Amino acid sequence: MFRALMLTQVDRRTHAELVELDESQLPPGDVTVRIEYSSLNFKDALAVTGRGAVVKNWPLVPGIDLAGVVERSSDPAWQPGDRVVVNGWGLGETEWGGLAQKARLSPQCLLRLPAAFTTREAMAIATAGYTAALCVIALQRHGLEPGADEVLVTGAAGGVGSVAVALLAGLGFRVVASTGRPAEAEYLRFLGAAAILDRAELSSPGKPLQSERWAGVVDTVGSHTLVNACAQTQWHGAVTACGLAQGSDLPGTVMPFILRGITLYGINCMRVDGATRRLAWELLAQHVRSDQLAQMTQEIGLSEVIAYSPGLLDGKVRGRTVVDVNR
Repeated sequence: MFRALMLTQVDRRTHAELVELDESQLPPGDVTVRIEYSSLNFKDALAVTGRGAVVKNWPLVPGIDLAGVVERSSDPAWQPGDRVVVNGWGLGETEWGGLAQKARLSPQCLLRLPAAFTTREAMAIATAGYTAALCVIALQRHGLEPGADEVLVTGAAGGVGSVAVALLAGLGFRVVASTGRPAEAEYLRFLGAAAILDRAELSSPGKPLQSERWAGVVDTVGSHTLVNACAQTQWHGAVTACGLAQGSDLPGTVMPFILRGITLYGINCMRVDGATRRLAWELLAQHVRSDQLAQMTQEIGLSEVIAYSPGLLDGKVRGRTVVDVNR
């Protein structure tokens, strides 16, 4: 028997409950993983609270991330004792996810955990940090190099933003962190931010073209913030968009794209080839320090997830939330 957070739907309302399951109730798969840690992301909190249409199959174990140890495998590529990390692949949406003590998965979902990380540290990174790394890879492939002008990170005190600040600073970029929580300025400077920008300077409607400032942008916010970031990006600069905390709308014009030649990269962390996934995790292992992960991480137990989720959605949680599935 093992514990899992189970979501069911009754009369179109989500019901979340901590339950005991037998391994025979796990979905089909070639590899069984004993989960040590999961994480709680914005998407997970939407699923648990029912505030967003995240879950596609019912009933479902939520959790888009997990890290643990292989227990059994019918695939020769994976052996008992292998340390693995899994993110994406429909976990917590169409497939049973990581907010449980066991998971049964397809071999293609698994990634070997970099030696630099414990399973807990891997979940301090998880999908949020992996998404941040994909944003940075897109900026690098565009041609952005350390020593260029400032790089903007919006929603910098959140999960994706925190890792993006630490990763970009670790690579040598001058990072400006935009946040609506001025009390987090010291935290963001510890992660490597060179300057702090009040999010109010970006969150209201602005001119279609503004003074050029950013060589590159990691945007986790969307809406007017993303539009203003594009309007302030330098000639042939690049903006990566991976979130919609302010909104899913894009109330702007094409002027930054056709008059300054900037590029907007959409970052989808779900459908990514294996080579890019490995590159993202290697980048994180090389340039994000353990003390930074510790500073940005809060830990809760599996039994606390239901009560904790509304606060995460309401912007009351800093950085990353790791879930110890064994308490």
